[in-house]
Amino acid sequence: MPQPQTHYFEVEMRLQNAAKATNASKEGYYDLKMPVWTPGSYLIREYAKNVEGFTALAGTQPVRSEKVSKNTWRVYTKSDDITVRYRVYAYEFSVRNSFLDDTHGYLNGATMFLYHNALKNNPLQVQVVPFTGWKKVNTGMKAVANAPFTFEAPNYDILVDSPIEIGNHETITFTVNNPATSSDRAGQAIPHTVVMYGNVQYDAAKLAADYKRVCETAATVVGEHPCTDYTFIVHHTNVGGGGLEHLNSTTLQTNRVAYANETNYKGFLTLVAHEYFHLWNVKRIRPIALGPFDYENENYTHMLWLSEGCTSFYEDYILRRAGFHTPEEYLRVVAGDISGIENGPGNRVQSAAESSFDAWIKYYRPNENSANSTVSYYSKGAVLGSLLNLAILSATDGQRSMDDLLRYLYQEYYKKQQRGFTDDEFRKAAEQIAGKHLADFFDNGVNGTGPLNYNAYFEPVGLRLVNTADTPEARQQQGGFLGATARTNPATNRATVMGIRRGSAAELGGLNVGDEIVAIDGAPLTDDLNKTLAGRKAGERLKVGVNRGGISREFTVQLTESPLYGYRLEPLPSVSDKQKALYNRWLFIK
Repeated sequence: MPQPQTHYFEVEMRLQNAAKATNASKEGYYDLKMPVWTPGSYLIREYAKNVEGFTALAGTQPVRSEKVSKNTWRVYTKSDDITVRYRVYAYEFSVRNSFLDDTHGYLNGATMFLYHNALKNNPLQVQVVPFTGWKKVNTGMKAVANAPFTFEAPNYDILVDSPIEIGNHETITFTVNNPATSSDRAGQAIPHTVVMYGNVQYDAAKLAADYKRVCETAATVVGEHPCTDYTFIVHHTNVGGGGLEHLNSTTLQTNRVAYANETNYKGFLTLVAHEYFHLWNVKRIRPIALGPFDYENENYTHMLWLSEGCTSFYEDYILRRAGFHTPEEYLRVVAGDISGIENGPGNRVQSAAESSFDAWIKYYRPNENSANSTVSYYSKGAVLGSLLNLAILSATDGQRSMDDLLRYLYQEYYKKQQRGFTDDEFRKAAEQIAGKHLADFFDNGVNGTGPLNYNAYFEPVGLRLVNTADTPEARQQQGGFLGATARTNPATNRATVMGIRRGSAAELGGLNVGDEIVAIDGAPLTDDLNKTLAGRKAGERLKVGVNRGGISREFTVQLTESPLYGYRLEPLPSVSDKQKALYNRWLFIK
């Protein structure tokens, strides 16, 4: 990275004693490939598009090379010692890409490093040569003794799974106690490092203490911490956010105001909890499709609702258990999650299993109709995680929970069989832990699209789910419902339709996404659309004038009652001692 302001990493790759292992001596060439996606982000991203200047040497002599597919470079030589060099343009600042500018460098291995299929399981070393004046390099890989900025990985998968941060960033350190009770690592203090990139104000002591609380609480779920160390790479930006999990590290991207107030801070801690919990759920407790990885093609599974969605369930459950959420706050989170999926028409079209399978073509490529035709495996999975936890708790009188299910999967498949599990194996494990068939949960909740009987899950803990929007008073306040989302141009006060809800007044009346609304009942639109419609009643007819592709049109639209839900969890009128006890067990109230 001699010129970081140009955003180019310069990569040199050397293969030694490789001819026999790769059949290069027989075939007369090596095929080197670039991944087309990165694990944890289920979209074909075509990382090879950023590679240029590929050259190859046999020993010290240049040899012919050519590109033979979108992500494959063929090097023509039988030599046992080859070196290839290339440049990678890196200027997309996200957790799933690489980035380089004059302030720092960030490497996501899938975007940067080539591989040979026959050598993927061989050990390797990586030497980082920072830009002049950059003093720090952090990664989850092991450092090589007496070799500055040199790291080793047992195979290519670990290389890809170990992002690297380079620059002059600050770091925070703390340790996490290993809760394991059946290994020689019980009680071991596991070092954790937080890499802080970006101009941001924070209290290092408070952050370290709160990270520690989150991490140690997360570790109690499975009951064993599998890492010898862990690294958080945190990028602070003006916009954007998210995270990407790795085997013993994660990259988080958050706004610079993440620590400014309690609401922002709790939001950030849910991100920390989510990505950290992935070191168990996904990286070790995983569907069979998610490893070993095929880096050239989609890796399909029906279980992202578990891998991602149930991790979303645990992110808030961990904050509750760690004391960051009060019981009341946690109940609002659960009810809000349910409101979110029930308010989306796509929840009645696409199942959680289908959403998981189609992540490659739908979740990361939404369009104006996605809300009508899809459901997020994150959002639906978070709800399903809550319900499965409650189902196991109630079926076992509080003796078991979803924690026990994850512990079983961890011990049986990750440690004993050293593989992922199939859909059927997961269902059998869940029903084994619950001690009963979970037909409604799996057939309706996971694989179906019909309405769930939520109160069957909440009544055992003394609660009922109430739709606060379904009262005469609420209906009166809501007024008429159009079913179109719009973005107002402040210069013209005209509203461009961005989305149309399936079955709504807007759809039935003929409005389209892209229409520019210019008038209501003949009066020019001079304010925000929602403000203009405020006070209108269900059943009222409106004449909506639009500019559609340069042509003036007018449509008659009849407003309806709002179909939206506003759920709240509230106590049942009468609660037994058994329900109270199970409620306390569920919410970790002592």
